[in-house]
Formats: sequence, structure tokens, C-alpha cells
Amino acid sequence: MPSSQAPISSSELANLWMTYQEKTMILRILEHFIEHAGVEEKKLLQMHYSGTLENIDRLKSIFQQEGAVLPIGFTEGDIHKGVPKLFDHIFDIVYLHMMTKVEMSLFALYTGMSYRKDIEDFFIHMTAESEIMNSQTTQFLLEKGVLVRPPVVTMPKEVTFVKDKHYLGGLNPLGETRSLNTVEVSLIHHAIETNLVGMQLMIGFAQVASNEEVKQYLVKGMKLSKKIEIELGEYLRQSYIEPPASHAGKATTSKAAPFSDKIMLYNTSLLSSFGLGSNAIGSAFSLRSDLPFKMAILAKNIYSFAREGAKIMLENGWLEEPPQIEDRNQLTK
Repeated sequence: MPSSQAPISSSELANLWMTYQEKTMILRILEHFIEHAGVEEKKLLQMHYSGTLENIDRLKSIFQQEGAVLPIGFTEGDIHKGVPKLFDHIFDIVYLHMMTKVEMSLFALYTGMSYRKDIEDFFIHMTAESEIMNSQTTQFLLEKGVLVRPPVVTMPKEVTFVKDKHYLGGLNPLGETRSLNTVEVSLIHHAIETNLVGMQLMIGFAQVASNEEVKQYLVKGMKLSKKIEIELGEYLRQSYIEPPASHAGKATTSKAAPFSDKIMLYNTSLLSSFGLGSNAIGSAFSLRSDLPFKMAILAKNIYSFAREGAKIMLENGWLEEPPQIEDRNQLTK
């Protein structure tokens, strides 16, 4: 029966729909990880799995209360149990760490796009939950020595203001390329860290994909992640900073697919969207003119890659259509 509250807005419906897609995907991925996890890892994974189940139930309840059809998302048909693990050495926590970054960004955005109190409260809860899980996975990976901290810098002793007009062009007073500032280093470090994980994910996905077009697409994603890591890493090296390197989470040699091609493509699409957002932030906050230019080129590559993935999903009938606004143009025909 429809809710007696104010009707859900288009933005709230869209965000609930996208959250259902993302959460049902995470549920399936976690099922494979939990099946093969060690004792310590399983505790963290199981905690997130239980929370994901609860959130999916809450989403189902909202759709039901509003009289809306429940999205399909990802089901048990998208997971193949009993196959060898696809990734080794706590990649499960490395992956979860990366996905909590995605979730923190998404749910904070969705909170700001919510107007009805219960929907706003739901996304506030989701944001807080993802923040807690990110903290837990960060500390776990640091304790295991597999997460590389950003470089340590000397603390500033005084406030200074930019006087050299060449600063924004990326030059120092001697006309040489200036060193990166901490804002720029942080953005580059983040981009490299996520692309290293994405590259390993693409390697694993590509070696088990059943559809040849999907396989070649995932190989392209692997190469794109490597390209981004190498090209952004060079900016750090020019400032005598060593880029982060992953010490965990490699794909195994298994050729048995634990996931459907559909779910692997969706996960890739989600990460591509996250990459586009990160590049936009990097461009906005970088004060060296060469960095936004590089970010724009990489964003163009990511966008083209994401569009190609959407086309493959469409051709295979895997692209679930979001809720539509009524086509008023039809009234004039």
C-alpha cells in the first residue's frame, strides 16, 4: 500500500534504485569472498554482508510501501558457488576497502539529494556505515602491511601566499617545474591506489569471462588502469616521491568464473563512474596547469571505456533500465 508521507521525488527514487543495484552486486561478490576467506578476513566480510542484507531488506520495504516494482539487480544466478577462489592474499579486504570509498562518496551525495526525512535518514545511515567499514578495512590492511600510506611531509611553520604568477602554470621561480603541493599529491595517490586495485580486479574478471567481447573489454580495462597508474605515477617521481604499490591482492590462475559476465561488467561500470568523479575532483583542485590537462585526457579515456561497457551490456540484455519520467511528448502525437 502506498506510503501516507509525501511522494518520493525523482532523485530519491533514482538513488534508491541505484543503491539497490550496487548493494545486490556487493552481496554476490561477498558471497564468493566469504566462501574462501581466512578467519580474520571472514569476520570483517561477514559483518559487512549482514549489514548489506539488512539494507537490501530496507530498500525492498521502501519500494513496496511506495507501490513501486522491485528492481532485479543481481540475484543468486549471478554467483557460481563451489569454484576456486579468484583472488588471493586478502584481496577480499582490499576490494572491500576500495568499494567503501565508492559507497562513502555515493551515499553522501544521495543524502544531499534527499528531501523526505525517512529517505534522508536512510542515506545518512548508509554513509555512516560505509565510513565505519572503510575505517575498519583501512586499519586491517595497515596492520597487515599491505596498504601504502601517502608520503609524509615536513609540517609547515608559517602561512605563505603565492606571489609567483607562474605558480599556476606549474613553474618555480627558476622556471623549472615546481614540486607538487600536498593537495595534488593526495589526489594522485588516491587515483593510483584505486587503479592498482582496479587493475587486479580486471585481470581476474578477464580470465574467467565467458563472453569473448566481455573478456576483451575487461583486458582493455586492465590496460587503462595500468596506463593511469603509470602516467600519474610519473608526476610523483618528478617530485622524488615513490608511487604507491600494492603488496596484496593478486588474481589467481583459476579459470572458473565465480561471477556472471553481467555482474563483472556492472562492477567495472561502477568503478569507471567513480574514476570519472575522482578525475573531476583532481582537475578542480590541482593548481598546476599540466595536471588538469592530464586528468581531462584520462577522463576522456575513462568515459569512452564506460560507454563501450554500457553498449555491451545493452547488446546482451544486461542493462536494467532506471525508472523513467513520463514522456509528455507522447501527448502531442
